[in-house]
Amino acid sequence: MNRISETVKHIIIINVIMFFATMAMPEKMHNLFDMHFILNPLFKPWQIITHMFMHANLTHIGFNMLILWMFGTPIEEIWGKKRFVIFYFVAGLGSLLLYGGIQYFQFTEAINQAMAAGIPKEKIFDILNSGQYFSNFPNTAIYNSAMLGASGAIMGIEVAFAMMFPNVELMLLFPPIPVKAKYLISVLVLGDLFFGITSFDHSNIAHFAHVGGALTGFILVKIWGKYRHKRWY
Repeated sequence: MNRISETVKHIIIINVIMFFATMAMPEKMHNLFDMHFILNPLFKPWQIITHMFMHANLTHIGFNMLILWMFGTPIEEIWGKKRFVIFYFVAGLGSLLLYGGIQYFQFTEAINQAMAAGIPKEKIFDILNSGQYFSNFPNTAIYNSAMLGASGAIMGIEVAFAMMFPNVELMLLFPPIPVKAKYLISVLVLGDLFFGITSFDHSNIAHFAHVGGALTGFILVKIWGKYRHKRWY
């Protein structure tokens, strides 16, 4: 597949520009455009959108943009620019809503536990604003966390692809075997759900952000109706 649709190309270009700007001015870019926790003074309303164009490293942006090109192009060519743009950003916002909601619940619960232990609320936030957190209440670290990346929107795109082209075979790298899209994407979503609700994965991957994007994508495709174009099989 050598083609690339117009909107997908523009989204990739914006991401690449933001990535190189971040490499040049990392602290400034991350402070301005990552999605900071909503109670943190670094949070700004525009971060609800801009965090989707921020990436942590070359692997992060490279993988996301590759998936966007592979799966986003055939979807845009069927839906058109307007519907694709709406889908992309709504999936990203759905990702943020689920992940941010869970974070807010975990943080407020940790604050209530710290206050119940006798720590004054003012002291709690003084310590959090200094960049530290309470080791006895690890979810207080959420206050100084930041969400970034297009992964939520990309997961929505993957789910849409699997629903629209379920029998397209995708070649795995390890092992190099073909797997139908409906099976592969389902496994990825279930994997994110599993790692999100367990403690097996200690990486910085926001699994519930992926789940939120996947769920939003599923709902949108169901609302809009599946498009069955056999020329893509």
